[in-house]
Amino acid sequence: MSDEKKGSELPPAKTTGLGIDQLLKMLALQMQAGGVPDDEEKPKPMEDYKFWKTQPVRAFDETVDKEGPVDPEKTVADVDPNPVPLHSSFEWCTLDLTTKDSIQELYDLLYQNYIEDTDETLRFQYTPQLLEWALKPPGWVADWHIGVRVKATGKLVAFISGVPQTLRVRTNAPFPIVDINFLVVHKKLRSKRLAPVLIKEVTRRVNLTGVWQALYTAGKVLPSPVGTTRYYHRPLNWVKLSETGFSSTLPGQTPAQMVARNALPKEQTLASIRPMEEKDVAEVFPLLTKYLERFDLAPVFQSEEEISHFFVGAKETLFEVEEAQKPVFAYVVEDEKSGKITDFFSFFRLDSTVLNNPKHNSINAAYGYYYATETAFDTTTASAEEKRKKLAARLKLLHQNALILAHNLDFDVFNAVSALDNPLFLEDLKFGVGTGALHYYLFNYKAFPIHGGFDSKTGLSLPKEGGGIGVLLL
Repeated sequence: MSDEKKGSELPPAKTTGLGIDQLLKMLALQMQAGGVPDDEEKPKPMEDYKFWKTQPVRAFDETVDKEGPVDPEKTVADVDPNPVPLHSSFEWCTLDLTTKDSIQELYDLLYQNYIEDTDETLRFQYTPQLLEWALKPPGWVADWHIGVRVKATGKLVAFISGVPQTLRVRTNAPFPIVDINFLVVHKKLRSKRLAPVLIKEVTRRVNLTGVWQALYTAGKVLPSPVGTTRYYHRPLNWVKLSETGFSSTLPGQTPAQMVARNALPKEQTLASIRPMEEKDVAEVFPLLTKYLERFDLAPVFQSEEEISHFFVGAKETLFEVEEAQKPVFAYVVEDEKSGKITDFFSFFRLDSTVLNNPKHNSINAAYGYYYATETAFDTTTASAEEKRKKLAARLKLLHQNALILAHNLDFDVFNAVSALDNPLFLEDLKFGVGTGALHYYLFNYKAFPIHGGFDSKTGLSLPKEGGGIGVLLL
């Protein structure tokens, strides 16, 4: 993590839904067969969190007696109508993402400054196509795409964005939130402490619209996680990962054995799978909505338009989107007799440029995204244990096919977290546990702890009573 982030202790920037710390963990790509990492970060005294102790977040030792806003009294009238002050050499701008030039400008800033591993061997590629998909969902707010420019030259040197979403915590009424994405500061300006100012300005602009809560993720411990998940990685092209230094042989294994271990069938094993189309949105929407109702922390998609954008793809784009290089891939399973959609799954793409490697110039990564299956609502099985076994078997089959499809699309690795029902199939499909945790945080909202699919002592697990984390951040 950069010195900027160490100093400011701000929430790491996220891709549309997955946090920057989640992406950082990809750099290591710990491809071990299993086991439980013993690297739990411990909370520091609250006084050490200079930024967070001033924010409406729960302290580590604070007991939650009722779920709801930390600061319920604030109104739009209380929000300063003026921008947060900047150093005199900088000025605020609102990046116009309806123009190619602005998106290209953002792409250049991210590519050169967003994240690099410490060895400078890997750099994430947030393509213009991905940025359009991530930052312009239905209901996006242009004023939440905030930049900082050098007054003298007009050069863009920092950026932060907010993306609107609706969230549900257990049985409480759903409420609007913002996802804070793509927080980036030019490398040469990391000592200027622009990050805290960016956070304050986006908070101000979001508050002016009457939105008071946020959900974000971080790999480091901040005050205070509502739940914690783990990273898991499944090699699809083990040889390439090995040659780029991001995977190694397991103890007692040869490279040939590692290739054999990670081999996949060439053809999908469920014949009725096909790519999701616009005509499927009307069926996928209620299926996914019902499936997500099973979780304690989950998004509430508001329309078929949202479902279409996030799983079929953006409708109107400035940049041409080639089929094999599109940001998101979604598939449905049809009942062979009725033609009804019974299952749905998806993953999105985030590739990386490999620097200073004689054999390869990129790593293509798929990230597990949302899914749903009618098997979760089975009423023919009496016992909860049998229902769980049937669900696990179905999800394993669906995600085995997700791996096959991703491999055939030339992805090199498939990443996932222990959210949703993922603990039911990750180990069986030879996902290796990653090196760190992904903590979920609610801003200006107190909630009882929510299970993240992972136990620090026993590994992958799900609460017997159901629930858990059902939201994924890009």
